[in-house]
Amino acid sequence: MRSYYIYIMSSPRGVLYTGVTNNIWFRVLTHKQKKQPGFTKKYNVTRLVYYEETSDIYVALEREKEIKGWRRSKKINLVESLNSTWEDLAEEWFSEEDY
Repeated sequence: MRSYYIYIMSSPRGVLYTGVTNNIWFRVLTHKQKKQPGFTKKYNVTRLVYYEETSDIYVALEREKEIKGWRRSKKINLVESLNSTWEDLAEEWFSEEDY
């Protein structure tokens, strides 16, 4: 069974980015390495602060769309419901060589 992930990344200053992927490890690494030009590179969005998993791509895409439509305060409440300290949930996923 394939898994899909809806995730929220944050910059050290609190800029939020919501995305969806079928490979959370690789996608988070890509954000951390800042290899992709765009929003996350520009705003230093490198910390995984929230994610959820589903086996249905359509559910994942709808959930991403739903979260992206929320006010910032509601996104913050979602993150804090599972990660009150805003720690990087992927901090131990990678080694120095990955960067």
